[in-house]
Amino acid sequence: MDQKKIDRINELAHKAKTAEGLTPEEIRERDALRREYIDAVVGNLRTELEHTYVVDEHGNKRKLRGKGGLKS
Repeated sequence: MDQKKIDRINELAHKAKTAEGLTPEEIRERDALRREYIDAVVGNLRTELEHTYVVDEHGNKRKLRGKGGLKS
């Protein structure tokens, strides 16, 4: 997600806190941008975890696995 979109999310958040509030169109825009931001963060975290290894006390390196595995 680029910085312009993050700035727009922040701009809408500040406007929502004012007495003016957001228009229905701005609410839809904010929700779509938030969803995109969350998806980007989760995707980045998933990629990071897929490339994470655990080294045991014997120096053996193995991939990190979660309970039930990662969802795609």
